[in-house]
Parts: sequence; C-alpha cells; structure tokens
Amino acid sequence: MTDEQKQEFTRKISSANKTAMIVVLYEMTLTYVQDAKAALKACDKEGLHREINRAKACIKELQNSLNFKNNLAMNYFEIYLYLRRELSRADVAGNVTALDNVCNIVTELHDTYQKVSEADISKPIMENTQTVYAGLTYGKNSLNESLASQKIDRGFRI
Repeated sequence: MTDEQKQEFTRKISSANKTAMIVVLYEMTLTYVQDAKAALKACDKEGLHREINRAKACIKELQNSLNFKNNLAMNYFEIYLYLRRELSRADVAGNVTALDNVCNIVTELHDTYQKVSEADISKPIMENTQTVYAGLTYGKNSLNESLASQKIDRGFRI
C-alpha cells in the first residue's frame, strides 16, 4: 500500500459512517490482496506473507463487527471464514487462484455495500475530525488540499 493510499484510507475512515467503514475495509482488503499478488509475482515470500496477514486482519475486523442478532450475520461469518482459508492457502502454497477467488468475492461484497452506503445518511463514527476539501485549483494538473476549521481541540473527546 502506498503512502497516498494510506492517506486516502485515513481520510475515508475519519468521515465514514458504519456502512461506509465496511466499504473501506473491503477496499483495504482488495488493496492488500493486489499487493500480495505483486509479491507473489516477484517471488517475495516475506512480502506475500505480510500482505496476506494484513488482508486477513481486515477480514477479521469485518468478522468482529458482525451483529449476530441479524439473521444474515452467520452467512457473512461463513464467507469471511472462507476468505481467510483462501488467504491462508495462498500464503502456504503461493496459490494465485486463491487470491483471485478472494478478489472476486470481496469485489462483489464491496459493490453491494457501496450501494447500501450511498443510501445510509447516518452520522460519521468519528466526531471532531478535520474536514478536507480537495479540488483542482491554480493549475491544470495540480491538486491543492486545504483543511477547514483547524481547531486546536480536534481529536478524541472525553
């Protein structure tokens, strides 16, 4: 994951509601799996193991966020278990097909939750964060970012 991707995910997380947070976790999982594929192609076993563990951590977070009072939660739990098994198989055997299976399933889940997220108008999970506005200004290809309401008391509130 590049530094730019980390910054983008940080911005998304800071302004995400519960549904959008799931979308971000799916996006992070896909990024880590793509990085694992690149490591596998480069015969980098350490990189493959590291990226697969990061993808597994995202899937584990999705598992931990399930509400088992909902009937669908067990179905998602089983899907997440399968994804973790496929990631383990890719890690041990260097199996690119297992990584492709994970990508296909996570992409389907991502697309579904993206649609649900667009309809979710609940408040962001994190409060008191800086708002970032980005746009093309003063140049054809230059992106300038500015932070709004730069308060000293931003961050966690007790």
